[in-house]
Amino acid sequence: MRISVLLLLLYFSISISLAQKQKRNSNKTTAIQSVEKHQKELIQMSDQIWTYAETALKEYRSSKVLADYAEEQGFTVKRGVAGLPTAFIAEYGSGKPVIGIMGEYDALPGISQKAQPTKEAYEVGAAGHGCGHNLFGAGSLGAALAVKELIQQGKLKGMIRFYGTPAEEAVGGKIYMAREGLFDDLDVCLDWHPDTEIAASTQSSQAMVDFIVEFKGKAAHAAADPWNGRSAVDGLEAFTDGVNMLREHVRPTVRMHYAIVAGGDVPNVVPEYAKIWMWVRDSKRNVVEEVFTRVKEIANGAAMIAGVEVKVTVQTGDYELLVNRRGATALQKNLELLGPIIYSPEEIAFAKKIQEVSGGEQTGLNGAIHPLKETAPDPVGGSTDVGDISWIVPEITLVATTAPANTAWHGWSVVACGGMSIGHKGLVLAAKSLAMTMVDLFEDEQLRKEIRLEFDKRKNGHVYKAYIPDGPPPLPAQK
Repeated sequence: MRISVLLLLLYFSISISLAQKQKRNSNKTTAIQSVEKHQKELIQMSDQIWTYAETALKEYRSSKVLADYAEEQGFTVKRGVAGLPTAFIAEYGSGKPVIGIMGEYDALPGISQKAQPTKEAYEVGAAGHGCGHNLFGAGSLGAALAVKELIQQGKLKGMIRFYGTPAEEAVGGKIYMAREGLFDDLDVCLDWHPDTEIAASTQSSQAMVDFIVEFKGKAAHAAADPWNGRSAVDGLEAFTDGVNMLREHVRPTVRMHYAIVAGGDVPNVVPEYAKIWMWVRDSKRNVVEEVFTRVKEIANGAAMIAGVEVKVTVQTGDYELLVNRRGATALQKNLELLGPIIYSPEEIAFAKKIQEVSGGEQTGLNGAIHPLKETAPDPVGGSTDVGDISWIVPEITLVATTAPANTAWHGWSVVACGGMSIGHKGLVLAAKSLAMTMVDLFEDEQLRKEIRLEFDKRKNGHVYKAYIPDGPPPLPAQK
């Protein structure tokens, strides 16, 4: 009798488990079908944003395309959040869990390019999507829409929230949104980024601080009475000398780069104003702070050398990205379920031509699903305001192939691929895999707990504080 009861309980346990698995499979299949159903619309939005190519905080048409579409699909949309006219939130559902997904849409100045494998501007002197953000925003919204439809059908419970996040390439729109607490109630957040390979990302990014150093002196005739002048450019040159001497005495992971914005107007006037724009980066925020302290001391010393005044103004700064391997593992399983991207001979030829023109090895395109990698102690390079969000809520990041390797990122080749089918295929894969992962997050409370546990351990009690100056965002002047 006891054995019969045990067998019966085992039977029911297996039956329930199978039923739950079938339900999950069914929801993921529905999510994939949703992306395929809306695929043409998602690609059309991406191509519109690619054509607009609007730079940081000027993405008025680009954000409107996405926000309008979300509203048409039944999301509740809040526009102009956190004092950013081009930021918005689109949400659907109620209660817990609350799962977020982010989308970007800002372009880079001066790299306009046609969707062809040889360099030629689409519009001379204009911006271009050299980081693929036209794909990023549309792909993430496609994933959010798939989940929204499952909630609407009663197959999932909770809230899905899409964040339209402007100005990643400059300013850091997410940081201003984070300062307003707009991510605080999320259980998990997801994002993706165009890349040269497909992987559930397990790598961090560099923390950084972005600041301006200004020197103010006294003008005088450079030949008649230079002794009456105090050269701001002398201060600037002393500062850059000091910074370049500092390079010998920082950790190998530190990066310091600058651009001279103002350095005098004419040779025969002692310049009274000089300005330099500088970034300091490292794998860890605390090292950035150490180096930045030294740089400020150098600025003060340079001002003393030249007998001028100096002012250091922080513009923005990013945290390093806090990796969540448990979340990456969940994403990895869904990537493996989807399988690789298959490219046409024409797409491979397009990529190889770009590589040939760029002087790189002609390897074509990498559509394979890469296995999870060990997390490197120091990232290869680059900073992102996604890092800030990863210290507020557990963050899962996907990278997906949208351009070939062996070409310059933030360049014309990435713009070219983002405006044609190579980029479109990456967008669709991203939308599907992120939607499938969000299905897991909605259905599996234990998964959410494990992700949160790792997040809390890695965060180690740190209290996030946005590294931006007080006051409103630095909005561009309206024409």
